[in-house]
Amino acid sequence: MGSAEPFVRGAGRAPGAPSGGLIDLLSVSAVVLDARGRVVFWSPQAQQIFGYSAREALGRSAARLMVDEQHLDLVTELFSKVMAEGTSWAGAFPVRHKDGSTRLVEFRNVRLEGEHGVFYALGIAADQAVLQRVERDLALSARLVSQSPTGLGILDPDLRYLVVNPTLERINGRPADRQVGRPVREVLDFMDAGPVETAMRRVLDSGDPLVNQFALAPTPSDPGRVHAWSASYYRLEDSAGQVLGLALELMDVTEQHRASSEAAAARRRLALIADASTRIGTTLDLDTTADELARTCVPEPADLAAVDLLEAVLQGGDSDGAPDGPVALRTLAVAAHPAPAVSVLSGHPARYEPDHLITRCIATGRPVLAAHITAQDLAHIAPSHAAAVLNEAGAHSCLAVPLIARGRVLGALGLARARNPLPFSEDDTTLALELASRAAVSIDHARWYQNQRQAAENLQRSLLPQKPPYRPGLDIACRYQPASTICGIGGDWYDVIALSGDKTALVIGDVMGSGTGAAATMGQLRTATRTLAGLDLDPAAVLRHLDRITGDLEQRFATCTYAVYDASRACCSIATAGHLPPVLIPAVGAPRFLDLPTGAPLGVGSVPFETSRLRIEPGDRLLLYTDGLIETRSHALDTRLAVLLRLLARSPRRLEETCDHLLDALRRRDEPDDVALLLARARPVARTPQLLRGRRKHVGGLP
Repeated sequence: MGSAEPFVRGAGRAPGAPSGGLIDLLSVSAVVLDARGRVVFWSPQAQQIFGYSAREALGRSAARLMVDEQHLDLVTELFSKVMAEGTSWAGAFPVRHKDGSTRLVEFRNVRLEGEHGVFYALGIAADQAVLQRVERDLALSARLVSQSPTGLGILDPDLRYLVVNPTLERINGRPADRQVGRPVREVLDFMDAGPVETAMRRVLDSGDPLVNQFALAPTPSDPGRVHAWSASYYRLEDSAGQVLGLALELMDVTEQHRASSEAAAARRRLALIADASTRIGTTLDLDTTADELARTCVPEPADLAAVDLLEAVLQGGDSDGAPDGPVALRTLAVAAHPAPAVSVLSGHPARYEPDHLITRCIATGRPVLAAHITAQDLAHIAPSHAAAVLNEAGAHSCLAVPLIARGRVLGALGLARARNPLPFSEDDTTLALELASRAAVSIDHARWYQNQRQAAENLQRSLLPQKPPYRPGLDIACRYQPASTICGIGGDWYDVIALSGDKTALVIGDVMGSGTGAAATMGQLRTATRTLAGLDLDPAAVLRHLDRITGDLEQRFATCTYAVYDASRACCSIATAGHLPPVLIPAVGAPRFLDLPTGAPLGVGSVPFETSRLRIEPGDRLLLYTDGLIETRSHALDTRLAVLLRLLARSPRRLEETCDHLLDALRRRDEPDDVALLLARARPVARTPQLLRGRRKHVGGLP
């Protein structure tokens, strides 16, 4: 067994296994002639070449059987020489086929010596055309293998190298004689050869080739650099199906991989820019816009992103050009992957020294790249609190790009990489600049909008009473809540006006329109209302005068409810101009809307107004409100009014709590309209009530 084992391994088949290979491919035949030139042995392959069967050829003169008459003398001479001298002869010779055709056959003739000194002639023959084709294919294969830029190798079934071409020698970093006969793991000791060996055995076992298997691995021919490889494996078999081994093709596709990676990165950058166009600037809220920019940059191209704006810009001013000293910045948004505890970075102004990365970016209006940083460098990257977060995250590369809108630097976008092992590149800088330039416009719009909204809201609040005055016989609570957009600010107002005696005027109104124009009109109407209230006019008369005044204003229409409560008589006179009905919440009983003549909005002109009277007992509450409390686009008005009554039926007794309860239940943060509330509760006064007399309409059973 010891002597047979090498034979079995080398041959790839056991003794007695079906033959196959080059001999079968050439169909080599054997013919033996005796000393007189007669055929004494005729192989089966000879019949394929010459056409004669053994029965037809044996015992006949080979020359007469297969040689044309014109070549007989030459054949006789060559045969005699081989038999006499014992030399061999090889060459191509024309042979006559049984079908009458002539073929060139490649011969090798030698003399054989048998028993008793008898000589024979052995002729080994193969069809010359077949032989030339095989020789040509072998020569071509050898040339291709030796000159191919692809690494080519052949391994035996035990995965030991049998053949390696020069390219594979260079790739594996050792000459052929140090690879041939050695196993894969030993030759590929510079890398993890386990996956390669597994793939090869899979091909040997299944017979299914593995083509273009991509892998990243080093090579001794280029130390310190990882190459991209495309490997293909094919099982080799002979014509009988016996496994001879494995063929290996190995191509260096590093440049193609790099080009493909760069193209994929370019596509990702374009997709990110397109995505940023839809994700950034979805609202006019400054913090939301900054957060959208930060989140767009994470996890690609950065692991951590921060949006910093100049404190002067946030206060409504503009940057004063390039700073030559420390600057005050406020971090509006931070995003990170994975998210660390970075909330401490945002919301508060911080001082950035002149050598900080962000400061240099803002000063020059150009990106500043710190491709490789260490923990010691962080002191020059950001203030101590931010540097600590960057250090904890393991930041190794930082980039800052300016946020520029309308030619002014608003702040900077700061990026850092920690998990991503690659430093920021020029391509990353270009991408960050594109994202920052698009976002800066949205940030500037949000900043302008926020400033304008704050100005309009300040104007609106300045025109409203800051705190309702103390009035005899009344407890009063008021609320004003601006809209979520600048377009919803300015139209609603309330007022509490002290009149003579124990009387108090309660006013609620809503100018049709929005913005600073509506706020200005509201201020004019409030001033006019207070002037008219001082004349102690009937509520209907006050509305008639306001109707005439409104027609001359820029915003020509408004709704209003004007009520006068007389604490000494526990009665209320009230008139309305196109406004929603007030709600009476009695101390005992269910809340109800007051059934009052609606009247037309102020500014319509020539429409009569009526005064109604009702009794308000101590403990009763009266709610005046604007339409922003109940009107929505998705609910019917009757449904919302019914909800209001249900809420009031279960409302807290404290007026302030009731106002908050109503706003929390009925208002959303994104409401497009502002709202005003005025809630009054009657309390007893130490006076003798007097009966009211007159011919006006009465409400609530008052005589």
